[in-house]
Amino acid sequence: MLKIYHNNRCRKSREGLEILENSGQDFEIVNYLENPPSKQELKDILTKLGLTPIQLIRKNEKVWKEDFKGKELSDDELLEAMIEHPKLIERPIVLKGDSAVLGRPPENILGLL
Repeated sequence: MLKIYHNNRCRKSREGLEILENSGQDFEIVNYLENPPSKQELKDILTKLGLTPIQLIRKNEKVWKEDFKGKELSDDELLEAMIEHPKLIERPIVLKGDSAVLGRPPENILGLL
């Protein structure tokens, strides 16, 4: 089953959700701002995406600029920052089994369908 880590306030995330809705496939929506992934879930997502923690960070977010920008942070510290401030997590993320894509652009999701 597909799973989308979704933020309804994000246009790209809404576009990604629309692609899933139009696919006719079953999927689960995770509102990660209300239910942030655990550290292990983030590690699993990163493995599936083939990314490092810094590559999943939204660096234009106010909290990043004010609290983290310019600091040397370990991967573990970056994971903790994403858990504490889920707004920092790039979105949408769509998982299917052992595969995942970052829906930026949303058309990336089509590769999982």
